[in-house]
Amino acid sequence: MDFLTPEFYCMFPIIYSEEFLDHDTGLYHPEKPARLTAIVNALQTASFAEQITWQLPTPVTSKPSLISSIEKVHTKTYINRVKEVAAAGGGYLDGDTPISPRSYDVALLAVSAWLDGIGTILNTSDPAFVLARPPGHHALNSTGMGFCLFANAAIAAFYALQQPGIRRVAILDWDVHHGNGTEAIVETHPEIAYCSLHQHPAYPGTGKASDQGSHNNVLNLPVPPGSDITVYQPLWEQKVLPFLSNFQPDLLIVSAGYDANANDYLAGVDLQPEDFGLFTEYCLSITRKILFGLEGGYDLPSLAESVIATIKPCLI
Repeated sequence: MDFLTPEFYCMFPIIYSEEFLDHDTGLYHPEKPARLTAIVNALQTASFAEQITWQLPTPVTSKPSLISSIEKVHTKTYINRVKEVAAAGGGYLDGDTPISPRSYDVALLAVSAWLDGIGTILNTSDPAFVLARPPGHHALNSTGMGFCLFANAAIAAFYALQQPGIRRVAILDWDVHHGNGTEAIVETHPEIAYCSLHQHPAYPGTGKASDQGSHNNVLNLPVPPGSDITVYQPLWEQKVLPFLSNFQPDLLIVSAGYDANANDYLAGVDLQPEDFGLFTEYCLSITRKILFGLEGGYDLPSLAESVIATIKPCLI
């Protein structure tokens, strides 16, 4: 029996649609469609390309409960605001967060993809990656900000808790910027834990180490500019892993941002793409039920290399 033949490969699902390219942020905006095409091109030529299963997200029209899932996190007024701005031809939620005519529909499809990712993981008990945009971890209950429209990770967490056998969900955010929206949404819910490693000082200025949530369910680990893997590794081993292990999540959601790379121009942390492979190995020591979902990361080569490094350990 040859375990190197394709039928014995560990297959890895990636949930992706070219419709995610239709969220038009403008010519010079960092959160641009080229982020996804760079990742897709790298994955299609990766050494493990034959082990990827490309999965289209469920169309919004085929998921009637989608809006109600979003309403568990966002106000109806805000959801309608995004819809109306898009229908009017576009505009800005703030100086960083544009809406184009297709943005509302694309943001709904992104949420659908994250929820599909939860379903995939519960069916297989193995990891999956949601390759979608716009990102979500800065989006608050009543407004978007920081390139984010809907709080994908938080919405996915609440959705997961409605599924059989899921009593606790952990969200790990390794984006270089603190996920202020995610934390604000989940911090009062004892069945959800939130852990963030992020640069401080940096946008959006939140994420103090003293912020621990209403149920000691929040762990913020701010790091100074210039931090590299020699700073991150002890934090993982001494703080992150004990926090997640003690929480005993039935499922782990990773807000997978890659702007902590040394080559990324929106922050000052000095990680290398291969470091995210180590992060995945740490996550796998907690559970194989991991949903990775794209957040930030704006230097295209290091972004693509980091996604590849993230996925590789899942294939063993």
